[in-house]
Amino acid sequence: MGKLNWQKSSYSGDAAECVEIASDGELIRIRESDDPAIAITTTKAKLAAWLQGAKAGEFDHLTG
Repeated sequence: MGKLNWQKSSYSGDAAECVEIASDGELIRIRESDDPAIAITTTKAKLAAWLQGAKAGEFDHLTG
């Protein structure tokens, strides 16, 4: 894993504890900004499917 351009949601504001995401070729890396040494890896296709579910409200019960 080389130098990645980590991005957080604009909805995070100035919060220091955010989820960050970066593209690493064909893979996607996801980490928490307060513990950047640990990252999970997925594919672009799997992330796209998850985002589609999130946009449809499939995970809303986890945030309430």
